[in-house]
Amino acid sequence: MQARLDPWKVAPDLMGAMLEMEKTAAGAGLEYSLYELVKTRASQINGCAYCLHMHTTDARKAGESEMRLYLLNAWRESSLYTPRERAALAWTESLTLVSEQYASDDVYEALCQQFSERERVALTLAITTINAWNRIAIGFRSQHP
Repeated sequence: MQARLDPWKVAPDLMGAMLEMEKTAAGAGLEYSLYELVKTRASQINGCAYCLHMHTTDARKAGESEMRLYLLNAWRESSLYTPRERAALAWTESLTLVSEQYASDDVYEALCQQFSERERVALTLAITTINAWNRIAIGFRSQHP
């Protein structure tokens, strides 16, 4: 598979705006380990090899265990994730698959039990940005190293 185009070369101003949104989401106060789990899970759902490579690499560098990354696709069946992580992962799946799951009340209620209102906004922004990055990378066939 070959890349279709490099959006950074073609439209650096537009990509820069996207990067600013990413920086805002990353700096919104969520713990880094949670942030990378969310990025990785959405990228798994969307099938984005570029983002999976990036976020699993970043998570490992930050101390995330191999086992938790291996089992992320089956987080519901694993005891390795905290209740807070579980709520975030369920919200990630709900919003990433919004056309199928419609951000259900039960998933939102679980989220409310683990996250403050501001944290819910921060998490939702993080989920939004990774889904946008996935679509950019998949659409233009960005190649991972």
